[in-house]
Amino acid sequence: MSLDQDSIVVITGAGSGIGKALAHRTAKAGIRGLVLSDIDATRLDDVLKSLEASNTKTVGVSGDVSKLRDVEGVRDLALETFGTATHIFNNAGVGLVGRTSEVSFEDMEWLMGINFWGTVYGSKIFLELFQKQGFGHITNISSVFGIISPPGQSTYCASKFAVRGFTESLRHELEDTDIYVTCVHPGGVRTNIAQDAKKGEDAPEEDKERAPEIFRKIAQTTPEKAADIIVKGVMRKQPRVLIGSDAMQISAVQRFFPTRYFEILDRLSGGLLSKFR
Repeated sequence: MSLDQDSIVVITGAGSGIGKALAHRTAKAGIRGLVLSDIDATRLDDVLKSLEASNTKTVGVSGDVSKLRDVEGVRDLALETFGTATHIFNNAGVGLVGRTSEVSFEDMEWLMGINFWGTVYGSKIFLELFQKQGFGHITNISSVFGIISPPGQSTYCASKFAVRGFTESLRHELEDTDIYVTCVHPGGVRTNIAQDAKKGEDAPEEDKERAPEIFRKIAQTTPEKAADIIVKGVMRKQPRVLIGSDAMQISAVQRFFPTRYFEILDRLSGGLLSKFR
């Protein structure tokens, strides 16, 4: 379904990065309303202020997507303000750097709570609304690390593969309806996710410092460009959206070399991927 003057768009993780860019890009499309959510109230307030000059009525609520009640609160705000919602972008996500032996169970559960359960909560809560009204669009943000699995990213990859599997299955379940489902796989996008990522408590200090530096080298796409690609994909009802030439290359190499992709991609990256070890 299109993004137009009748659309009410909900975005989680809207305080920065792709979420913030999506807020501005969808407002630019001339939609009727925006409902934004982020765990960081200060960042969220800054985004709300930056949208005051737009013609789109925008409201926001601070919340933690790993808590079902907080996600229900986002839906309730949409209903109280606009009486409906037409699009949900489950964008909120966090990172965790460290090999499996170096990260704690607590940190793994924390990441899965946000990246996976936050996506599940947002999808199911808004699916109920969309089924009642007969239409809607669910967009879930996975990653290229939902396609490949470099070392030092096992928990993050687990969450993004889970998002991909959940989203693709949901799409098949809804194929004969007017509820559309899109799974997004960003490549390197210049956001703060690597800088803000938790580091495994047993990971070497040099590894903790190296991950953000490596990410900065491989992140070639701006959040604004990513948001534009996502919005165009949603308007075309694309089931899968790859962001960046790196994502396209990664997807192709993985498809043709399902067991050897890592050594090939690492060589193409000049050895950057292996430095995640």
